[in-house]
Amino acid sequence: MKQLPEMEKQMSYLSQEQARVYQRERLEEARSQRMGYQLARARRLSRRAERAAAAARLALARAL
Repeated sequence: MKQLPEMEKQMSYLSQEQARVYQRERLEEARSQRMGYQLARARRLSRRAERAAAAARLALARAL
């Protein structure tokens, strides 16, 4: 197997490190988007539960 000159080895290592940094950034971005989606979903579900509770209180008040 042919030996790579030192400069080519360093360039290869730099490319690998850049790829790892890029991958970490994309993973962090995806994680952040998931957290935002989950937060928005939790808020929607909370508002839905509040409306259901208000409707139940109103129905109870009307029944009395």
